[in-house]
Amino acid sequence: MRHRRFLIASATVVTGALLLAGCTGSDTAAEIEDKSGDFGFNEEGLPIVDETLTLTFGGTKAPLAPEFSEMELVQQWEADTNIAIEWENLPDQVYAEKKNLMLASGDLPDVLFNTGLSDAEIVENGSNGTLLPLEDLIAEHAPTLTAILDERPDIRAAITASDGHIYSLPNVEELGIVQYPNFLYINTAWLDAVGLPMPTTIDEYREALTAFKTQDPNGNGIADEIPLSFRTDSFCANPHDLIAALGGQPENNDHRIVRDDTVEFTADTDGYKAGVSALGEWYADGLIDPESFSQDDTAYLAKNKAATPILGSFFWWELKEMVGDERVGDYALLGILEGTDGEKLASVSNYPEVSRGAMAITRSNEYPAATMRWADRLFDPVMSAQTSWGPIGVTLEEDAEGVLVQIPVAPGESEGERRQAVAPGGPRIVTAQDFETVVAPEPRAKERQDLVAEYYAPYQANDGYPPVLLSNEELEQVSFATTDINTLVKEKFAAWIVDGTIDSEWDAYVSQLESLGVDDVIATYQQAYDRFQEGGE
Repeated sequence: MRHRRFLIASATVVTGALLLAGCTGSDTAAEIEDKSGDFGFNEEGLPIVDETLTLTFGGTKAPLAPEFSEMELVQQWEADTNIAIEWENLPDQVYAEKKNLMLASGDLPDVLFNTGLSDAEIVENGSNGTLLPLEDLIAEHAPTLTAILDERPDIRAAITASDGHIYSLPNVEELGIVQYPNFLYINTAWLDAVGLPMPTTIDEYREALTAFKTQDPNGNGIADEIPLSFRTDSFCANPHDLIAALGGQPENNDHRIVRDDTVEFTADTDGYKAGVSALGEWYADGLIDPESFSQDDTAYLAKNKAATPILGSFFWWELKEMVGDERVGDYALLGILEGTDGEKLASVSNYPEVSRGAMAITRSNEYPAATMRWADRLFDPVMSAQTSWGPIGVTLEEDAEGVLVQIPVAPGESEGERRQAVAPGGPRIVTAQDFETVVAPEPRAKERQDLVAEYYAPYQANDGYPPVLLSNEELEQVSFATTDINTLVKEKFAAWIVDGTIDSEWDAYVSQLESLGVDDVIATYQQAYDRFQEGGE
């Protein structure tokens, strides 16, 4: 048995049969000998190797996850494949502290699983030879993944670097819900108290917020009501759809959208200015929570947990999480309001359903063929479902139609908590079609899918920017400038709503964006977008 501990010096690079070529940072060919045959490697069927092969895996794991070796599914993988794994997958923060040192020193595990690598780190460590190029291994030893990528060239494009190499395997979960993360809710008990119907237009919504502010709908005789609260630059509490309703400008956290295959910057348009200016008027009238621009998730989620309800309307991903079980019935989803121009515009985020970095093979790995065969099993739709949610018989069971459905959680346990405890994650693909024929969404996800289909998707106002893997050069061109640009936009968004100075400062702001290189940034994203589209045809 081969036995080597994580973070011990990497194996010597040698030449021989079954050579794999990859470009290093100096464009020289690095060749390694694949020794899978030493363990009785089987091109097809199980086990993958006749003699037990031990590999070292490192990376991240969910906070509530046990040691991966204790998971039933992981133990089944070893029994099926005859590949044993020494796991050192750590909580995100712990792993992040070790990751840079590990990559810099070259003391690498054979595999990074749930790699925790950013796009920049994938590109850098792929181009310098730390991560092996995988496209030939996929073609030769991953028939399941190859078939998926042939059918879905957009997924292939998402994991292919600008140099043509694939350095990491994907995680795909096509539920169709992250595109619309900012759900707008309103307190219907308060609407009844002030005698107003459910708003359908932005003007009716403002009228309701004004009534919440002035008519004491919680009935305690104290002016403690918060008509509207949100967060800025959060995952799911942003007032983007209000900017669209008030100014006609679709918006998202990146301030970057796509319309008609054209990449657009959103935060310097007349529509954006009009939307922010209108929100400034709302703030001046006391309709917006002053803490909207500074609160974190903890403070935000505590807003409505007091004995007396104080929150009239808010943006959040999940109603129960925001208001608690006992108040769910007092709130309803507003969805997209008819804007000042009579249109309904639902802003689409850039949150991807295709994630890179689920797994990578490092240059320390002397058995890449066997490793790729091991990984390919995880892309079978039934196995991907178990990798995502847990084993059949523990979290999943077949219904009458043969579709895997969730086994109800035990009392006192949430679906999310159980998922962390039994599902290791890593490389997997569950497509929209798989969610119809292989595995049903979790109940909470299905509920959100239905809400998106009814309240948001029909009013899609833009396309999200796709999951393009930028080149090193492109990353250098956009990284620092984008950080400065987004910081400026966030600061001015808050200042203009609170201080109402947008008209006097707008021209200088636009000039500052230009000096920060916003036009060059958008041109770079357009170039990468066009390349992605060509790869996705």
